[in-house]
Amino acid sequence: MEFSSKLLENAVYEMSQLPGIGKRTALRLVLHLLRQPQDQTERLSFALQNLRSEIKYCKNCHNISDVDLCEICANSSRDESIVCVVEDIRDVMAIENTSQYRGHYHVLGGKISPMDGVGPQDLTIASLVEKVKSGTVKELIFALSSTMEGDTTNFYIYKQIEGQAVEVSTIARGIAVGDELEYADEVTLGRSILNRIPFENSLKSS
Repeated sequence: MEFSSKLLENAVYEMSQLPGIGKRTALRLVLHLLRQPQDQTERLSFALQNLRSEIKYCKNCHNISDVDLCEICANSSRDESIVCVVEDIRDVMAIENTSQYRGHYHVLGGKISPMDGVGPQDLTIASLVEKVKSGTVKELIFALSSTMEGDTTNFYIYKQIEGQAVEVSTIARGIAVGDELEYADEVTLGRSILNRIPFENSLKSS
């Protein structure tokens, strides 16, 4: 792709680094931004810069937040003894949209995937294990996607907390095998949370 401007080429290159954005789509987006009023582009630029410099991660659950303790963890009406383990904020948002869950979350920040160079040390598993060992958690709900990486992560955590006085469950398989949580419809996801099963049962059936 030939560019008449180095500035345009650089902008297209950076835009194309986003997931799912090829160079043609990136060019279309950049040209769209050029056609918009300058203040609109500046607002977008400011929002992205502000996001990078000001965003925080909840000190309790590692969810993305504006403050040290996210709104969910700071809500006294939520049950902190039930912790739902998810991959990232998209899964928190998906489960919250069901209005069927009133516990806390623990955001891992990914899944164990040796092929991608992601090991347990790259996730927030250690703080989750410490949370369980502290005795404040009565039930741990695994709500990772039903993929090989998700199942591997579930099993790893399960082995790390084995022997602790905590009930371990997993969302029911209303979510199709191989599906990502964020793409599940709210009714199916809500039922999967409500009809969760003991994690040991999922090991026997797999």
